[in-house]
Amino acid sequence: MNSALQRLLPAIEQWPEEDQEALAEAAREIEALRTGVYSMSPEEDAAVAEGLAQAERGEFAQREQIAEVWKRFGR
Repeated sequence: MNSALQRLLPAIEQWPEEDQEALAEAAREIEALRTGVYSMSPEEDAAVAEGLAQAERGEFAQREQIAEVWKRFGR
């Protein structure tokens, strides 16, 4: 580890949780670019698991809901 990162570690430990998570997300993205493998955060993993559970229960979005999302994001 380079010296700049080593100097930052004590400060990072004092950052708010949301800032630490933002740094972890950036590190996951860098690692994914280097390796081609993205490691999900616990929150992302939980969201995927919930989505799969909803699909297994047959809970799908209505066409109107999907169209509204596409409209909101300019598609």
